[in-house]
Amino acid sequence: MQSSNASHTGDRQKIVHSRHPTDDRPHHPDDDRRLLRVILAVPVVLLTVVSAFFLWLATNTRPDGDWDQPAYGGIELGSALAVVSAGAVGALWLAPSVRRVMRWPWAVPAVVLGVAAVARWVSSGA
Repeated sequence: MQSSNASHTGDRQKIVHSRHPTDDRPHHPDDDRRLLRVILAVPVVLLTVVSAFFLWLATNTRPDGDWDQPAYGGIELGSALAVVSAGAVGALWLAPSVRRVMRWPWAVPAVVLGVAAVARWVSSGA
């Protein structure tokens, strides 16, 4: 008795895998930059927020008089920590690989906060 299946005679059908039409596109380098921008945005945003917090502390600290050295010390410390955290954003942004992914508007808020912190530090009069 013969089988009705014709594939045993050696005539095998080729199975063609269906491919999605977008798989044929060449890989675009900006596809990876979007994810890298999100990853790098985390430390940039966190350090900018930290800098803003310390600048806020430095600007809201008011000495009671010329004798209030702890208040002046708090202003200097808050300003210094704001400058350090803003400087960390600037140092991170200065890396060529980061600059390629994140343009200058990402670093501008931290630089402005750093300049304001230096101004507060200088004007504290300690």
